[in-house]
Amino acid sequence: MKAGREKKGGNYISARDTRRISRENRKITDACEKQHRRKNVPESEYVTKMRDPGNVVEFDNVHTYFFTDIGTVKAVNGVSFEIPQGKTVGLVGESGCGKSVTCLSLMQLVQRPQGQTVSGQIRFNAGDRVLDIAKTPAEVMTGIRGSRISMIFQEPMTSLNPVFRIGAQIDEVFLLHNPGMKKKEARERSIEMLKLVNIANAEGVYMMYPHELSGGMRQRVMIAIALALRPRLIIADEPTTALDVTIQAQILDLLRNLKDRINSSIMLITHDLGVIAEMADFVVVMYAGRVVEKGTAEDIFYRPCHPYTIGLMESKPVVGRHVDRLYNIPGNVPNPINMPDYCFFRDRCKFRKEPLCGGVYPEMVRLSETHEVACYCSEAVLKYDREELFKLLGKDQAEEGKA
Repeated sequence: MKAGREKKGGNYISARDTRRISRENRKITDACEKQHRRKNVPESEYVTKMRDPGNVVEFDNVHTYFFTDIGTVKAVNGVSFEIPQGKTVGLVGESGCGKSVTCLSLMQLVQRPQGQTVSGQIRFNAGDRVLDIAKTPAEVMTGIRGSRISMIFQEPMTSLNPVFRIGAQIDEVFLLHNPGMKKKEARERSIEMLKLVNIANAEGVYMMYPHELSGGMRQRVMIAIALALRPRLIIADEPTTALDVTIQAQILDLLRNLKDRINSSIMLITHDLGVIAEMADFVVVMYAGRVVEKGTAEDIFYRPCHPYTIGLMESKPVVGRHVDRLYNIPGNVPNPINMPDYCFFRDRCKFRKEPLCGGVYPEMVRLSETHEVACYCSEAVLKYDREELFKLLGKDQAEEGKA
């Protein structure tokens, strides 16, 4: 296959290679699907124990791949982090780094059969038992999804069904997980949820269709659906992306207050570092399917140690600081089908040390009780304070612009 690509200019793949890759992928995905669809699976196969009872979720070396006709995309490639009970953990990173796929792996909503969680453990503390989500059969997961783990999706207009009224879509959550519940009781509880998310005309909104509501109202409805059964974990996938600043602040305040009221945890995905700074207790920074740095919000914002994290911090505009040109991280993310066997960020890194950074991928190094980083250059970065680092990066880019 490599010879064929070189002959045609690097991006070419022959029809024969495509057929061969497709056959190999089908064997893998068929085996995964057969395992996933089993009925009457004994609990001993998917019930496990938490490493720390204070956590609600533990990702342990999780690998989620997409098997395509031109190769395997390692969207999540060995991710490990924890979500403590009652805390908010923020996932940050540029588009395509694996944040949403990590969450979808936890919900077992990765697009199958091409997408599969092929290895690793996702331990979830459901209260009465601990489940390894990666091995939990589909019939058991149906009862967990929506009741113990819920998700606020990125775009409410595409998540709400346009042909059903708002009330029917909230009622469905109660009726699906409580088969003996009467429709009248479900209606009452749905209206209570609409009031809980600060919708003034709850009875009127109950009878409306999604297109009759504003973006902020639709997002509140999505939050009402997600919190209807008081889940132990709320996954918020960029919940404020399409909203204006004032509505963003209201939604974030609402999420924070409701989380504390029901003693839940939040897994927050966003590109907005301001939202992370306001909401998150812990931050996980992802790049090209891997976790490159994790720690408390204070660790990440005041003591960033991975060059990628530093680049993200410098890329955001700051009120009161005048710059001629906003910083952007130079270079491109490597091809997800043909990832390098060294540090994925090496070719874009200002601090790389040769030949060390061209060797094996760096392991996670613990800098403190809460702060970890996967970088050979973290010691070199630590010698600078935060302002010196940003000045250094800005100077390098200014010199590149002049050149």
